[in-house]
Amino acid sequence: MEVREGRADEAETLSALVLRSKASWGYDAAFLAACAPELRIRAEEVAVRRIVVAQDARGGVLGVASLEGEPPTAALGLLFVEPAAMGRGVGRLLYREVVRRAAELGVGRLVIDADPHAAGFYRAMGAAVGDDACGVKELVRFEVAPVPLPEWARAWTGGAPAVHVGNVADFHAQFGDGEGDRERRAAADHYACLAAFSSPEPAALVLPRVVPRGWIERVGRELGWSAVEVYDGLVGPGGGGLVDALRGRPALLGRLAETGLPWVAWGWTRALGEVTGRALGEGELRYESKSAAHELFAGILARGGHPRIVLPGQWRARTRREAVRLLGARVRAGEATVVKTEHGVGGSGTFIVTPRRVREAGGVRAVLRRLPRGPLLVEEYVPGPERDAAGGPRDLTCDGFVDADGRVWVVGGAVMEVRDGCYAGATVGPSVVPAWAERPLVAFGRAVGRELADSGYRGWFDVDFVADGSGRLAPTETNLRLTGPSVAFMVAARLDALRGAGHLVRIVDRVGLGARLPEAPFDDLCRELARECAGLGAVFVPAIPTGAFEPSPWLGFLVAARDPEVLDAAEALVRAGARRVGADFAGLEEDGAGSRR
Repeated sequence: MEVREGRADEAETLSALVLRSKASWGYDAAFLAACAPELRIRAEEVAVRRIVVAQDARGGVLGVASLEGEPPTAALGLLFVEPAAMGRGVGRLLYREVVRRAAELGVGRLVIDADPHAAGFYRAMGAAVGDDACGVKELVRFEVAPVPLPEWARAWTGGAPAVHVGNVADFHAQFGDGEGDRERRAAADHYACLAAFSSPEPAALVLPRVVPRGWIERVGRELGWSAVEVYDGLVGPGGGGLVDALRGRPALLGRLAETGLPWVAWGWTRALGEVTGRALGEGELRYESKSAAHELFAGILARGGHPRIVLPGQWRARTRREAVRLLGARVRAGEATVVKTEHGVGGSGTFIVTPRRVREAGGVRAVLRRLPRGPLLVEEYVPGPERDAAGGPRDLTCDGFVDADGRVWVVGGAVMEVRDGCYAGATVGPSVVPAWAERPLVAFGRAVGRELADSGYRGWFDVDFVADGSGRLAPTETNLRLTGPSVAFMVAARLDALRGAGHLVRIVDRVGLGARLPEAPFDDLCRELARECAGLGAVFVPAIPTGAFEPSPWLGFLVAARDPEVLDAAEALVRAGARRVGADFAGLEEDGAGSRR
């Protein structure tokens, strides 16, 4: 199915399609006859009204739409689908094409005066009910703010689709942080699914673990992707690296190289650099280390210019004896402490130690026995309530990247959900970061990006912060790789280009499912959640599907909406749906038992 420009010689054919589509809502002949003059497409108007046509592979016409008027305000004048083609995504395709063309024209406000029967469709497409009244009382006015893909998103991959590589486990294994053990390797392979969102549009996806059939097509429908080639299950039960698996498949490597498309890794490794021709510089990833990042932050602050940034003290304990001494002194002073390993992901390797926890554990040595082996970092805990007096967030991050030429792009700030030191999700979008925090957060993030660029780093980065409750931010670490917030930024950029500006996107790390699901019921669950979210005017995207098949099943997902209350409602809806899975299965078992009796 594709969209093309309409032709003058098919004006009457298109007019007939419009009337058939209108009639499908059950209007009588008299009403349709009264509408016919207004709905007619005249040959001389096809170009002026910017008529576009959806057609199938054989050239059969499936639907028609128009973009009428001139910037800054234009109208979606027509959008009608052949009745026999309804439910096949024709309307969605035409709607997105009109929004895209409107953005290219510089239209800032796209108006839609919709038949009441179509109001649900436009709400599901992300259009907002208009503030001004429609000229025809029987119609419902909607509005959209068309925007192109942001400049940073085009710069990330040069404006082209990309080959996405889910090398999460490979990246972390190079730091020797424990990702080699079976349980943590399995978790990393689940999170590799997030590589599907490493850029606004993948052309190919390379994954260690088998993913459900149809998952990428479902995601692609929501995000307007073209066909994505999926190469999954490359790492067998025995483990091993994803790049090693690629090297063992020279034909696949050749096929991916022949595309000529950029490769986007979850994080760069020397081995992947050798495969792709992107050399990893000596020490390029040094600031993935938490102590090195702390030194970087200190150097930036020593030069001044960041009055709302405060750096917590940090001390390196090379031995457990030294860690006992440092932590013991802080406990005796009644101070809470953050204990970190040099590397870790999503809060793994980060522990908040309070005097109360030390007492409950039986002493400092008992606490430290529970922590990973090796050197530890002892850091001041930045006090502050989970919600400060102004109702602001506690955990924030600033995302950006350094392009191949060394230019720093700051993408934006996000609010993270962190529970007991562990990352649980993030939200991005307009006004998510409080006004007081946005400028210092972005300025410091940009300064870090410049230092990374000067050190030779090229790729995505973020700087994580905690707010101290008195209007200051404390940087805690950098990540030289993609992350959950980066995924949310990619999805927000894509949805804004498809549906109009202003999307809030929330990524939820995991939610438990009430039962372990086979693929078909899992697909049914995702379909139902997407339908229910669309009814709210929200978008649901299953982001990590493979957890649904584990003995303790779970799902990672994204929701998007333009209104914070709708976003919260969509998240609550998905969480309730996930819990409901077990009840549904229990009901099936009871029905089965009843039939046997």
